[in-house]
Amino acid sequence: MKIFSMEQVKKTVGDKVLFSNLSFSIREGDKIGLIGVNGTGKSSLLKIIVGEEEADAGIKDHPKDYSISYLPQDPVFEDHISVIDYMFQSQTPLFQLIREYEGALMELQKQPENVSVQEKLLRLQQKMDEQNGWERNAEAKTILTKLGILDYTKDVTSLSGGQKKRVALAKALIENPDLLILDEPTNHLDYESIKWLEEYLKKYQRSVLFVTHDRYFLDEISTKIWELSQGNLYEYKGDYSDYLESKAIREENEAAMQSKKESLFKKELAWIRRGAKARTTKQKARIDRFEELKDEVSKKTSTDKLEMDLMGTRLGKKVIELKDLNKSFGEQKILTDFSLLIKPGDSFGIVGRNGTGKSTLLNIIAGRDQADSGVVELGPTVKIGYYTQESIDMNENLRMIEYIREEAEAIKLKDGSVISAAAMLEKFLFPMHTHGTPIYKLSGGEKRRLYLLRILMSSPNVLLLDEPTNDLDTETLTVLEDYLDNFSGVILTVSHDRYFLDKVATQLLVFEGNGVISSYYGSYSEYLESSSREKEESNPVTHSAPPVQESKTKKKKLTYMEMKEWEEIEDRIAETEAAIEKVQAELQEIGSDFEKAARLMEEETALNEKLEALIERWTYLSEKMEE
Repeated sequence: MKIFSMEQVKKTVGDKVLFSNLSFSIREGDKIGLIGVNGTGKSSLLKIIVGEEEADAGIKDHPKDYSISYLPQDPVFEDHISVIDYMFQSQTPLFQLIREYEGALMELQKQPENVSVQEKLLRLQQKMDEQNGWERNAEAKTILTKLGILDYTKDVTSLSGGQKKRVALAKALIENPDLLILDEPTNHLDYESIKWLEEYLKKYQRSVLFVTHDRYFLDEISTKIWELSQGNLYEYKGDYSDYLESKAIREENEAAMQSKKESLFKKELAWIRRGAKARTTKQKARIDRFEELKDEVSKKTSTDKLEMDLMGTRLGKKVIELKDLNKSFGEQKILTDFSLLIKPGDSFGIVGRNGTGKSTLLNIIAGRDQADSGVVELGPTVKIGYYTQESIDMNENLRMIEYIREEAEAIKLKDGSVISAAAMLEKFLFPMHTHGTPIYKLSGGEKRRLYLLRILMSSPNVLLLDEPTNDLDTETLTVLEDYLDNFSGVILTVSHDRYFLDKVATQLLVFEGNGVISSYYGSYSEYLESSSREKEESNPVTHSAPPVQESKTKKKKLTYMEMKEWEEIEDRIAETEAAIEKVQAELQEIGSDFEKAARLMEEETALNEKLEALIERWTYLSEKMEE
């Protein structure tokens, strides 16, 4: 069993200590979800494990042939490299062969009569046969297809940001490393792609370490949770649900211990106040003990829950009414005769593909953009708080507490009491000792959290939230959800986060494209499940290949590379099925050789996964021919 381990790891950024004395091990088969508040060093820890950043101290240990693949949060690409070349960029001999083969195919498309290119392709095909390159090549294309990338010859730099992230994810998966490290892998993925990735990673037999804010994904994949908190790394066995339970028990025990310390501290304080003089060793020891207790009690971070039943600005009966809105950008329709009446207490989730106009609708409501026609009516008491995806305009020389107090010194609760700006900072996971920190020293995620808090400090009664989960960690999202749960105003939020929408939204606006917007009453998960069922019913998938004779009449719909793949894929399906039958026959006659039985069972699992990938690829190619 291959194990990766590090001991006594320390990392500082400037004068800030992210963590010190971290020790951990990653065993084969572990699926570890790494969570922690933004700014605690999650991405730095990933980069240290990968080797992209150096730790200040620490010992790394792993086998010499240990391989790691890394999906960064913001992948960087070379100029003028095709999707398929990028996929096989690794310098392993097999990947070099596949890259050379794909290049020869493209050459032949440009020069179909060139004899030397034809001969080169023939030589490479023979090598692909010898090294079993077809399987890995087909697997790469299947992964790309499942992630929504259908044109493998396209220049990566011409793709959108979301498509680039998908290509980078596909590359990390196809390398099949001992340790797969993924930083926010679900960003820019739709529901179907996320479900496919969940199944892929659950079957992945090696190790996975990943950071995500998608708590359903975290719960589905994890066999362990690592929590990075205040320089310490806590390990919890099980999924996200198990983590929440275990953490609650740990914090309860810590609170009990803290309560005992505080009780002892009060006793010591009373003794000190009586005027004890440090004349004897015993008295001196008690004074030293008092100072030690005082330090421990003062270190306690105020993470107690604050009641968030905020008063907010009073909201009248009329909130927002949209009448016959139309909006286009050139030929692209965003809104077509769209009308909506928003009432007090409404909570809308706004969902749909990127580019369909979700953010545009929020901008029109906020008055930052104008509809081409139609009317937007806001009630006289409406006060909008708008959290946008755009870059934040902050005076970064201000200290955190100054930035929040510029908006408000405190906010009122419904019972008439107030919560100070400092207490709200603590509620939003900024400990008291950090409040004087200049904003320029914060991480990107910490700035987004501070920006969100300032919006809430303005006491809005209508909240417009544009992808709030993209830059916020799971703990901050939990705090935000707690706030929204007690929020008496109106919420409209654009998000792809299933967990967040399920907790916040009671109805959906679904942007279907070309100006079409439908409504759905219920949770986002219910909507996704119903949509998925409808797709399956309208496009049933057949899991058996048709006769060879049928396929030959439809090749014109495929590219040259796909045509070559189509000619071979049915034979490969048949070969794989035969191999499975052979293994199953051997298993029936295995007797008591348990080691051989285990090996054959692993082989059967791998062959079944290969067959599933081939059938999925066959389905895609056959559907493309029928278009």
